[in-house]
Amino acid sequence: MKLYSVGVRGGLKKINKADFKENEVFLIDDSKTMYLWFGSKIPKKRRDLSLNKAKLVNSKKENTANIQKIVQNKEYGAFIAIKDLLQKGIKPRQNLDRRPELEILYEETVELVDAGLDPDLEAEITIATHKLSQEKKSYKQLCRLLAQLQLDLLKGSKSTLKKDLEKKMLEIFKSSSTYEELCWLIAQLKVIKKKHSFTS
Repeated sequence: MKLYSVGVRGGLKKINKADFKENEVFLIDDSKTMYLWFGSKIPKKRRDLSLNKAKLVNSKKENTANIQKIVQNKEYGAFIAIKDLLQKGIKPRQNLDRRPELEILYEETVELVDAGLDPDLEAEITIATHKLSQEKKSYKQLCRLLAQLQLDLLKGSKSTLKKDLEKKMLEIFKSSSTYEELCWLIAQLKVIKKKHSFTS
């Protein structure tokens, strides 16, 4: 089972726990069935965008699923049990040495942008993550880059000491983050930093 939060403009973010609030949209892929859950305050335009995204994801599956639309407080059937599980959180399979890798939904994001939708924050990060991953930087280079960005945000205009950078790099390296996770975190900080510089 895969769980995604659906952004305002249809961007997807893979998560492992859902709070099912009235202003949220979630896509649950349970193999043969895809559930699209809408909070009670979701407008029609966002519902339509979310449904189009669900159809796009479904069309890329080897075996397409049945899409069911679920509205808050009107849940029914098997989804009631699934909702309880998702509120508690999906636990990674214990027999895996590594945690589930971050899924970068680049192609789906680009298709939405090409369709004329302005990219939301998640979409911007997804595109930036893909671009960074194509640069083929080493794992160590990504750790250094992420460490530098994190320290820059913490210290602002103050210069970063080499020992602080090395310490932060080691912390990141020991976190056992996947290559994709490092790319996502770097892209996220760069996008946030860029937006902050425009607004400040």
